[in-house]
Amino acid sequence: MTETLNIIGGGMAGSEAAWQAAEAGVPVTIHEMRPKVGTFAHTGSDFAEMVCSNSFRSDDDERNAVGLLHWEMRAANGLLMRMAEKHRLPAGGALAVDREAFAAEVTATLKSHPLVSTSYEEVTSLPSSGNWIVATGPLTSGALAQSIRAETGADSLAFFDAIAPIVYADTVDMSVAWMQSRYDKGETEEERTAYMNCPMNKAQYEAFIDALLAAEKTEFHEGETAGYFDGCLPIEVMAERGRETLRHGPMKPVGLTNAHDPANKPYAVVQLRRDNALGTLYNIVGFQTKMKYGAQGTVFRMIPGLENANFARLGGIHRNTFINSPTLLDDRMRLKSRPNIRFAGQITGVEGYVESAAMGLLAGRMAAAGIMGRDLAPPPNETAMGSLIHHITGGAEAKTFQPMNVNFGLFPPIDVKGGRKGRKDRYKAYTDRGKEAFVQWLAGQG
Repeated sequence: MTETLNIIGGGMAGSEAAWQAAEAGVPVTIHEMRPKVGTFAHTGSDFAEMVCSNSFRSDDDERNAVGLLHWEMRAANGLLMRMAEKHRLPAGGALAVDREAFAAEVTATLKSHPLVSTSYEEVTSLPSSGNWIVATGPLTSGALAQSIRAETGADSLAFFDAIAPIVYADTVDMSVAWMQSRYDKGETEEERTAYMNCPMNKAQYEAFIDALLAAEKTEFHEGETAGYFDGCLPIEVMAERGRETLRHGPMKPVGLTNAHDPANKPYAVVQLRRDNALGTLYNIVGFQTKMKYGAQGTVFRMIPGLENANFARLGGIHRNTFINSPTLLDDRMRLKSRPNIRFAGQITGVEGYVESAAMGLLAGRMAAAGIMGRDLAPPPNETAMGSLIHHITGGAEAKTFQPMNVNFGLFPPIDVKGGRKGRKDRYKAYTDRGKEAFVQWLAGQG
């Protein structure tokens, strides 16, 4: 008799993982604590409830990374993409759905599957035996979160997510910014030039502080308090403590010489640090923020060199539970200290409904393969799924690991034939390459 796969959590990742494993012939039990144990965000007990939005974002699979992820999930018999298409609402180029009808049919489809059963008892600790996927999302129950924390270490689980913005490296104006590590530290040239530096004079700094203090901020839910981590204080909070606080903190100009104007010492400097192994993404160091998204673009583009920056991710701070996957998971999404347990979804450090579901799809397929005596390697890095799993299991910097949406900055760079092309042509090249690689990966599974 085939062993059962147990999945903790019936959200996007858990639902997709259950479907993929069951369709592969493996019995599945979904352990969902709702409605017995609720959360402040969920309103019902259906699987795959869309809490924050009813949109799966862009459905453009020709020039958009999340659209390519949609395409890959459809190609892999993804349940959630099929249900989303069935309950689609008019939304331009986005894939928006009737969220209640969507969740109800996902639930009914899974419950009617002959290999899927459901338990509504809360799982309060990591199991020591059996085959498990933890797909509990950002609102993991307190008891299970404490068990995960005990297993992975006190510094491996976050409960408030302070996020710094990330920009595409090729949109930074390097005629203004320059590459240098503070005090030229490092044994190699690459280490000594590891940071992008954006200089400010006094007038620019004062205007930036004024805009920062005046910007609209995100408020916490009623009853929540902001338990910030050391070193992750939002820049607005620092600025409120005094106008010079940032200039003596993350924007201090010491140990740096402007390569474009060596004779003049900057009044303040904003540093950007590489955020992925490819060097296509850079995060703004120390710039965790709770500014609303609209304000961030305005304020951050006041920084010299970032006037035309494109953001792969904006900053934010909200309650979240995610593990430091680059240090804790192998490339089959297994917990290194307990290989019988896989993690999937937002708890692994991906951001967004589609990204969470995609990681559930992979975890379900990988777990099913393992139960049936086979090993399933992750998709190639050239695919949207492959780029995400590579990012969370080794491509990201563990020390600065934060949740990430899929974006082309995670993909290996591509050369467009015929010389330099516009962004749309480059993005089309990424999706064409990704589709071909994903089809080959699927074909290799027999």
